[in-house]
Amino acid sequence: MAGRRRAWGSLVLLLPVLLAVLVGCGGQPESDRAAAEVQRVLDRRAAAVLDRDESAYRATGEPSGRAEEFTRLRAVPLAAWSYRLTDLHHSGDRATADAELRYRIEGYDKAPVTAARTLRLSRSGGTWHVTSDEPAKKTGEQLWEQGAVKVVRGEHSLVLGVGQSGERLRAYAGLADRAVPAVSKAWGADWSGHVVVLVPQSLEGMAELLGAPASGYRGIAAVTTGEAAGSAKAPADRIIVNPEAYGILGDFGKQVVLTHETTHVATRTHTNPATPLWLSEGYADWVGYRGSGRTAAQVASELVGAVRDGRVPAALPDDEDFGFTGDAGRLAQAYESGWMACRMIADRWGEARLNDFYRAVGDHEKRAGAVEGALRDVLHTTPEEFTEQWRAYLRDQLES
Repeated sequence: MAGRRRAWGSLVLLLPVLLAVLVGCGGQPESDRAAAEVQRVLDRRAAAVLDRDESAYRATGEPSGRAEEFTRLRAVPLAAWSYRLTDLHHSGDRATADAELRYRIEGYDKAPVTAARTLRLSRSGGTWHVTSDEPAKKTGEQLWEQGAVKVVRGEHSLVLGVGQSGERLRAYAGLADRAVPAVSKAWGADWSGHVVVLVPQSLEGMAELLGAPASGYRGIAAVTTGEAAGSAKAPADRIIVNPEAYGILGDFGKQVVLTHETTHVATRTHTNPATPLWLSEGYADWVGYRGSGRTAAQVASELVGAVRDGRVPAALPDDEDFGFTGDAGRLAQAYESGWMACRMIADRWGEARLNDFYRAVGDHEKRAGAVEGALRDVLHTTPEEFTEQWRAYLRDQLES
């Protein structure tokens, strides 16, 4: 009996020791404690970025580490910068953290832009230090990861570039400043009225910003990022330029491209999965060419050849026809087909009705029935009638 009491007594004495090992000092689980410490380091790092405090920023990294990101960010007008730790894997004095970076550009982003990041840390002297901060897998880089950022402010634009001259960035700002009022005149004033343009050094830089292979964007002059159907509080989209494809365009082509992409920024809150690409891309092209005096035959060269050969498309293009990796002629014909459809609506029903049609499709929120409902309610027609009218419009505008 006495031996049993001694065994139980030993177990009772061991329990607090085991609990201390599992929980750690202070009664907090070791994993929670490490996560809290890492979050505090990330908070200090974010504060240093916003305060432009290089010494404080360096203190969050390895003592011998460089502060390249901090240096490259100097010119970017940041209004907010923060990290939210989402996961932590650590073993001893090494850790890998998954975090969400949230930042806002002052005067342009109404809400934070988010980016998934993977950070690696080491612990020395009881303090965690960041050893690397990289994009999470299958996500894009941020522009400042490609080099020092130059900034040019326009009247309606902010242009951020890497490896570009100030003169070239000012030219982009001029194009964007002309695009914004042109878009507002066509679409209306219910959008931010400004754009952010990112100009990397090369096609590869563009692809890295998008987190995609460069081959898919080789002939693409620019793209617009951002969630479709964002709320009114959503951040501004980014227009990302491919300097190689954009650079070979003439002045007119450059302006059309920037106006097209700016249209995507303006219409984004009314664009969602219900909106087919023939409408969103066709409308953006319609705004881009609006008031230019260019004829249908001058713009829709791929369709001209098809129509004059008796190959009038049987239907409006599917979303798949707009894939960047497909046949270049097929892609061009898809864009031209969408543009001609929007041009026809503006010609026959009026520009105001075209805008109403675009908004009505987006208001549906789901693809099924969206176009059909807008055709019925706004244009008072059916998909079959609209398609036949569009095919006849192609012949009328392009055959001669």
